[in-house]
Amino acid sequence: MKPQPDSLRTKRLVLRRWRDGDMDAFRAINTDPEVARYFPTCPTPEESDDLVRRLTAFTQSAGIGPWAVEVPGEAAFIGFIGCWPTRPQLHFAPAIEIGWRIDKRFWGRGYAPEGAQAAIQDAFERLDVPEVVAYTTVANEASRRVMEKVGMTRDPADDFDHFLFPQSHPLVRHVVYRIGNPLSLQ
Repeated sequence: MKPQPDSLRTKRLVLRRWRDGDMDAFRAINTDPEVARYFPTCPTPEESDDLVRRLTAFTQSAGIGPWAVEVPGEAAFIGFIGCWPTRPQLHFAPAIEIGWRIDKRFWGRGYAPEGAQAAIQDAFERLDVPEVVAYTTVANEASRRVMEKVGMTRDPADDFDHFLFPQSHPLVRHVVYRIGNPLSLQ
C-alpha cells in the first residue's frame, strides 16, 4: 500500500492533511442547518470532531482518507473531500467511497466535483481499487449532480434504506452511484 500523499493540487484547490485549526471551522460547517439537512441529525461539536478522527484514521489504517480543502488566496479551509473505506454494514461493502462536505458559502463554484475527480483518480492510481462508490439520500439532488459530473452512474437496484435513519424518516431511502477504475479495464 502506497501512503496517501500529504496533498493533492487541482486547478483551483489544495486537498491537504487536516490541521488542528480546521476543527473549529468544520464544526461551524456541520452546525449549519442547510449543510446538515440531509443528515439524520445536526452533528454536535463532539460528533463533528469524532467524524474527523474516524475518517482521518483511515489515512493510516487503509492508506486513504478525506483531505481538508483550501482555496489558495481565498480560504484556508472550506470543508473536506476524499475517499475512505465504507461502513461494513452497507450492502456494497467492502468498498471505497467518496464524500465531501463544503461550507455553503462555497457551493455552486464546482469545487466538489473538481476535488472529487482528483480524489477518485488518486484512489484508482495509487491503490488500484476497482471502483469508487458514493451514496446519498434520494432528495439530495446537489450531491447527486456532483456524482454524475465526475462520471458516476446509478443502478436503482443498489438503492437502500440507510441504517442510521429510522425506517419512518423521510430521508431513509438512499441511492448509490459507482465509477469503475479505467486502469483496471486495460
